[in-house]
Amino acid sequence: MKIGIGLPNQVRNVRPETIPRWAAKAEEAGFSTLGTIGRYAYPGVSDTVTLAAAAGATSTIGLLSHVLLAPTWPAPLLAKELAGIDGVSGHRLTLGLGVGRRPDDFPVEGRGVQGRGKRMDHDLEIYRRIWRGEPVGDGTNPAVPAGTREIPLLFGGFSPTALARMAREGAGYIAASGPVSLVGPSIEAAKRAWKHAGRTGNPKIVVIGYFALGNEDQGRAQVKDYYSFQGEEGATQMAAGVSGSPEALKQTIHSYADVGIDEFILVATTDDIDEIARAAESVL
Repeated sequence: MKIGIGLPNQVRNVRPETIPRWAAKAEEAGFSTLGTIGRYAYPGVSDTVTLAAAAGATSTIGLLSHVLLAPTWPAPLLAKELAGIDGVSGHRLTLGLGVGRRPDDFPVEGRGVQGRGKRMDHDLEIYRRIWRGEPVGDGTNPAVPAGTREIPLLFGGFSPTALARMAREGAGYIAASGPVSLVGPSIEAAKRAWKHAGRTGNPKIVVIGYFALGNEDQGRAQVKDYYSFQGEEGATQMAAGVSGSPEALKQTIHSYADVGIDEFILVATTDDIDEIARAAESVL
C-alpha cells in the first residue's frame, strides 16, 4: 500500500506560499502522492492552482485531486486547465472527481447544484474530446498541444449512480475519510459495481484520512469547521476521526492495509510544514 499526503489547500486561511514548499518537502520525504481537496465556498486555494504549484515545485511525486467538484466548472475550461497541469508535471496527474452537494460551491450561472450528475456525465465526454486534440467550437484549432493525454480518472461518491459512473468511466474509486467499519462497505460496493460493469481486474482504491500530529486540538477544530455544513453531530464525528498521534495514525493505516486498498492519503489539517516530517517518521 502506498502512502501519500495531502496539500493543505483547504485549511482555513492557509498561507498560500506554504503550498509549493510543502510539495517539495513531501516529495523529499518519500510520499507517493500529493493530494488536494476541492471546494469553492471556503477560504482556501483551488485544486487547479494548488496542483499547478505542486507540479512546478516537484519532479517525481504523483498528483491527485481527492476530489475536485467538476460540475461547478465550465467543462472546456476545466479540461484545458487540467491538461496543462498534467503536461507541465510530466504526466503525473490523476484526476479524482466528485459531483459535490453544497449550493454555495456552485457559483457559476447555469451550473448550479441541480442536475450536476447528468452534467458530469456530459462533461466527461467534453474532457476527452479536448484531451484528444479535437477542434474546439466552430474553429479548426484544438485547445491543447500535441502530446496531451487522456488523464486517468478516479471517482468519489456513495450513490448507485456515482458508483456506476466510476465503474463505467474511471480507473478506480476514492473513498471518504473514516474508520474501516464505516468506509469499508463503500469500498466493497465500488468493487461490486466494477464487476457488474464487466470490468476486468480490480479498481484502484484510494482512501483519505485526516491527521494532526503537531497540534491535535487545532487539527480537530479545523476539520470540524470544514464540515460544519453537516451540522454539529456530523462535524463532531468527522473531527473525532482525526489521527492525533503517531500510534493512532499507524493503527488507522494498518486497518486499511487489511482491506487491500492501493493508496492511503494523509490529509493535512494545518499548514504547519513540520507535519510532513512528523508523518513521514510515523508511517514511512
